[in-house]
Amino acid sequence: MGRQGTAWLRFLVGYTALGVVLALAIVWLKPGLLGPLTPRVEVNQTQAQAEPARSRGTATPAPAPASYAEAVARAAPAVVNIFTVKQVTEQLIPPGLDTPLYRHFFGEPPTRERQRTETSLGSGVIVAEDGYVVTNHHVIDNAEQIQVLLADSRQRAATVVGRDPATDLAVLRIDAAELPVITFAEDGQARVGDVVLAIGNPFGVGQTVTQGIISATGRDQLGLSTFENFIQTDAAINPGNSGGALIDARGDLVGINTAIFSDSGGSQGIGFAIPAGIAQTVTADLIEHGRVVRGWLGVQAQRLTPALAESFGVAPDTEGVGVTDVFPGGPADRAGIQPGDVITRLGERAIRDVQDLLRAASRGAPGTEMAVTGYRDGERFSSQVTLGDRPEMAQPRQPGQR
Repeated sequence: MGRQGTAWLRFLVGYTALGVVLALAIVWLKPGLLGPLTPRVEVNQTQAQAEPARSRGTATPAPAPASYAEAVARAAPAVVNIFTVKQVTEQLIPPGLDTPLYRHFFGEPPTRERQRTETSLGSGVIVAEDGYVVTNHHVIDNAEQIQVLLADSRQRAATVVGRDPATDLAVLRIDAAELPVITFAEDGQARVGDVVLAIGNPFGVGQTVTQGIISATGRDQLGLSTFENFIQTDAAINPGNSGGALIDARGDLVGINTAIFSDSGGSQGIGFAIPAGIAQTVTADLIEHGRVVRGWLGVQAQRLTPALAESFGVAPDTEGVGVTDVFPGGPADRAGIQPGDVITRLGERAIRDVQDLLRAASRGAPGTEMAVTGYRDGERFSSQVTLGDRPEMAQPRQPGQR
């Protein structure tokens, strides 16, 4: 190559290098001039086939509504306020005599009785357009007068159709027709995490709506009633809410508000409601029979602990209940079941605790024959029992019921 060719090559390389430097500078100072960079994603065939299957198996959550006004408008007309009046007898001690010093010298001080009128409030839900209202038993227990205030401000006197202390439910009847009626949600559809609204009359301020979620289902062993299968919710429930409606986001009844756990007496985010399925069954029985017809085994029992299982002569990990007493002449007594027996199954239901035993017996109609299996003196045994008609057993009002 000659001297002229070498000069031309240097010129070309120099300007090429200068162009590269200028291009890099422009890209660094003005990256947007080249337009957005779109990354390319490679999807292999196996992954592409798996994606539709994964989509089909995962439920897409429904978008949360911006307002629950439609649900409230649908349910609220069927929720009522309940006011009760009863006479309470008080024992009064003269002033100055209720002291340890008086009792030391003179014994118990004299007393006199005084009648006092006591009023209380609660809520209820209309379940039939001809005037049937369901509420909590403890709302109307011992009441001499019951008044129902409808959502349209009409007030009616109510009579008690039937009561079921075992579930803390009662049915009232008012003289009215073509009333708005609550719609029951499908039994067993309540899920933890579902949005719920509590409608009632807290503190007597008037109909009020509070919102929360279902915190748990199947709560029992709370000491609130004989048959316990509560829905737990963090929707605010306060005194006066008892007997009111717990509804879902569509306005369907999922439960009857019943009780709260609270140190202060006000809502602390732990409230309990009787599931709508139980309320519907009990209400139907109370309207038709005036009481709930349930099967009855006729035993008293307690859940097995490892120590108790050992005392009953079975393995410490045995699941079941130990029979502590048998009602004389009752179904279990006639079937030969004895105190000290361990029951592990009644009919088709495995028994793990006392609530299991109560539910298994109560779901059978009186006269139903069921197999009882378990252990006696450490050995397996089986017997046939004919269920009786469960007698009414009044339950005292428990702390925390609202």
